[in-house]
Amino acid sequence: MATTVSNVSVGKPKVGGAIYRAAKGSTLPTDASTALDAAFKCVGYISDDGLVNTNSPDTDKIKAWGGDVVKIINKGKEDDFKFTMIESLNVDTLSAVYGSENVTGTLATGITVKANNLEQEEAPWVIDQILNGDVLKRIVIPSGMLSDLGDITYKDDEAIGYETTISALSDSAGNSHYEYIATEA
Repeated sequence: MATTVSNVSVGKPKVGGAIYRAAKGSTLPTDASTALDAAFKCVGYISDDGLVNTNSPDTDKIKAWGGDVVKIINKGKEDDFKFTMIESLNVDTLSAVYGSENVTGTLATGITVKANNLEQEEAPWVIDQILNGDVLKRIVIPSGMLSDLGDITYKDDEAIGYETTISALSDSAGNSHYEYIATEA
């Protein structure tokens, strides 16, 4: 296949929301464009750092006498997604950070957040992007779990942000995430 400049792209968030989370057991999308199940809630604006997917294998190299690599052993592969949510007044953002059972209320009635040591629940995540030429890209994480949360900074010249790492766990087929790419219908 010849090289094609039009195949080079950037990932922009889909207008109206790009990162969604739902309760475990919700219906997962299987393509790039079908409307999401109503159970998926948008976690709001993401900082301009965007999304980073770390998906690199952990390997050991076996060397022969003299230094030649003669075997590479795969020890596993972590699949992590890192992004910073900046809607600190969004109940769905707070639920993604602290756990659904730890966030109650609404902004109108008052939001209560409980920070504790309860294990975070596994949840499906969907990330919708628009690539060059109005090509849709959807990443589906069947089971993701918050595995790291950066420091939360409160400053008068910076948005309150939740720097979040979601670790994708393998599903029954052994896949940690799926990517669907298609032209807009």
